[in-house]
Amino acid sequence: MNCPVRIVFAGTPRFAVPTLEGLINGGFDVRLVVTQPDRPSGRGLELSASPVKESALRHGVPIAQPEKIKNNESFRAQLEGLRPDAIVVVGYGRLIPQWMIDLPRFGNINLHASLLPKYRGAAPIQWAIALGDTVTGVTTMRIDAGLDTGDILLQRELAIGPDDTAATIGPTLAEIGGQLMVETLRGLQAGTVQSHPQDNTHATLAPILKKEDGKIDFERSANEIWNRLRGFSPWPGAYTTFRGKTFHIWRARPMTTTLPSAELKVDGGLSFVGCGESSLELLEVQIEGKKRMSSQDFINGYRPKTGERLGD
Repeated sequence: MNCPVRIVFAGTPRFAVPTLEGLINGGFDVRLVVTQPDRPSGRGLELSASPVKESALRHGVPIAQPEKIKNNESFRAQLEGLRPDAIVVVGYGRLIPQWMIDLPRFGNINLHASLLPKYRGAAPIQWAIALGDTVTGVTTMRIDAGLDTGDILLQRELAIGPDDTAATIGPTLAEIGGQLMVETLRGLQAGTVQSHPQDNTHATLAPILKKEDGKIDFERSANEIWNRLRGFSPWPGAYTTFRGKTFHIWRARPMTTTLPSAELKVDGGLSFVGCGESSLELLEVQIEGKKRMSSQDFINGYRPKTGERLGD
């Protein structure tokens, strides 16, 4: 009978929790959880533990929270003493140094939220939706010195529905990814999973999101704006201005009706805004300083007029 695979797990965000818990519940020997140091959060700026740390505490797994890892000799000695078969990395938030890559026999196994080589980088879920993809997925891969360039182990696809946003797809991919990581490690132990290199000619990048990515350009088509709105939810969202105040569009529907770009049309309880050769029906919006509201509530409360413009 094979001994349990010895694991060091490195991760920080909520997306990583299903993988950690899948490994623990799957009978793997999780010897250490490495996560980011507690950070100030909230109005009181009290120190807050990462979701991965909270999970590790619930399961009684030892925790390390080094500020730095590349030249941290005590941390290196700690990991070498644990003799891990694999280091599993999911959204840890630090570059993995070569000494960590070289340490375990199965390598450093990363869960990435795209179908590599497509969407390498920090925001693969968001950009897949924002660029209009109808399929995304997760990949397990061996980490190397590049940015998400390592050899692929396993992949699993997930359809992107018309109502999906980054906020709805993310948790589903996290659950699928946790299952895929368990399958990957069991396959590596059994010798049934083989790695293969990525085709770099098909690589695309998914750079970290900036606030300005959410600013709406009404010269884009309605479909383009709608995709970006869904991909950038909840942050940075899709925003413009209305009567000098920030105006978020949270839900909308592409329409074929042609309206001048950025111009509003009010029709009973419905509101529309012109885009490049098309329009969006506004379904849920938010005015700066107010809560989200339906289009009907926006019309009742602010009395927008046909011909008014957004973004001026």
